[in-house]
Amino acid sequence: MCRGLDSEDKALSRAGRLQGLGCLVVGGTSGIGLATARRFVEEGARVVVVGRSRASAEAAAAWLVDEGKSSGQRCEVFGLAADVNDEPRVEAIFGETLERLSGRLDVLFHVAGVSGRRFGDGPLHECSAEGWDVVLGTNTRGVFLTNRAAVRQMSKQSIDESGLRGTILNMGSVLSWSPSPDLFSTYAYAASKGAIQAMTICAAAKYAPERIRFNMIAPALIDTPMASRAINDPVIRDYLRTKQPIADGPGTVDDCAEAALYLCEPASRFVTGTILPVDGGWCISEGRRANG
Repeated sequence: MCRGLDSEDKALSRAGRLQGLGCLVVGGTSGIGLATARRFVEEGARVVVVGRSRASAEAAAAWLVDEGKSSGQRCEVFGLAADVNDEPRVEAIFGETLERLSGRLDVLFHVAGVSGRRFGDGPLHECSAEGWDVVLGTNTRGVFLTNRAAVRQMSKQSIDESGLRGTILNMGSVLSWSPSPDLFSTYAYAASKGAIQAMTICAAAKYAPERIRFNMIAPALIDTPMASRAINDPVIRDYLRTKQPIADGPGTVDDCAEAALYLCEPASRFVTGTILPVDGGWCISEGRRANG
């Protein structure tokens, strides 16, 4: 038998899906991270975005404030700069974030990462040691450091009205389990995203009793600055018509932002340890190339 919402549950269905929550978006200055930060602001969150440079972080924060004001929101947005592979700097940005968010962190979304082709990533027989080291070092170490800092903070926090101490969302990729070897053969990148998936599930199992959630979104090809080479390749564009048939091409950053919002809002409080493909059908579609 279904029951109606009681007074406690109704708090989860109100307008302002992140109202008053403190959110940190690492890699929030462009692409999926910036689009998600904008949705967080629109839903009433207080947001800190982290970029590699102070200029990019401050520009993103200013843009988010302007976007919020244009939609009538009262915005609290802050920009910080960090190399998230630098352990002392990661610890420092968490301290700075807590100062700006009045001592509580409700959500961490880690988006930052690299593709690695320019460093030598590619098929196994061509992948360079440098490409492997850069991609694995950047993508997995960054997630490790930010997730560790977040869980250390969240474990000290009180349980909020939705029954949680905090939520952590990581960025994966469908390429970690649904490869496209002819057009997207990047061995180190796929390995790094597979590692992030394992890290996310392992942490979800460990910290569920402490009311801390871990989830991951796994996009297919999304129209972002990092994906510009693939997006502008006519062969790949044609391939995506059947590989991502829902969109008849690449997905948008807003597709990912909406998925991220769902997994970070209190209404999804019963969801942890999940890997959510945001792929327009990639994982269930064969995909056909014009030449065969």
